[in-house]
Amino acid sequence: MMWVSRYLLGAAVLLALLARPVMAEPVTVFAAASLKTALDDVAANYDGEVILSYAGSSMLARQVQQGAPADVVFLANTDWMDVLESDGLIATDTRVDLLGNRLVLAGPVGAAPVEIGPQLDLAEMLGDGRLAMALVEAVPAGIYGKAALDTLGLWSAVEHRVAQVDNVRAALALVSLGQVPLGVVYATDALADPHVDALGVFPDSSHPPIRYPVAAVAGREQAATAFLDFLTGPDARTIFASHGFAVLGD
Repeated sequence: MMWVSRYLLGAAVLLALLARPVMAEPVTVFAAASLKTALDDVAANYDGEVILSYAGSSMLARQVQQGAPADVVFLANTDWMDVLESDGLIATDTRVDLLGNRLVLAGPVGAAPVEIGPQLDLAEMLGDGRLAMALVEAVPAGIYGKAALDTLGLWSAVEHRVAQVDNVRAALALVSLGQVPLGVVYATDALADPHVDALGVFPDSSHPPIRYPVAAVAGREQAATAFLDFLTGPDARTIFASHGFAVLGD
């Protein structure tokens, strides 16, 4: 009967192995810099390994175009996602516009709030300093910011005093460290930094709607599916809302 015992033992081991949970493979996510605080929190609550790479949306899109090994791309601008879609580089049926945001004028904690409109003397507020912004021709926060300032008739007075940096979190850091008096960032950025206050909110009508699209990179759907399901599910939506994002579709 020894062979029976060995058979039963082997069967028990096989059943135990089959019963073990299958761990999802690591997922690599290229994400807009403004998502960092919230997306770090989301990833910490995901039951699997997430490798997060943050940068400006334009840089991320170019990296995907050059074949960088991303499974998911999560941008702060629909135009750059449109470029990737037209290039056949994302799985179109996985694309979702997940989040919204607002644009604010950021300053040091305790600075007086202002009403942002055509009457705002932004140049006077800057004094001898500069206005921190993400790259105004390439990075979404900079593009939105320039559009808003232009619409309100404020751009011409400050365009030669703008300190342009690679992404919106870099612009936030300049304000946070006191290297510039003011910056144009997202509301969620100002909320994430204890050394910065949102002094005023730009009217939504002054710039295109701020939308954050997410999608699986073409050919990487299998690696991306589980994380995308979590990212668009109720737990992640609650986390994003707690960080000040507007969760679209709620």
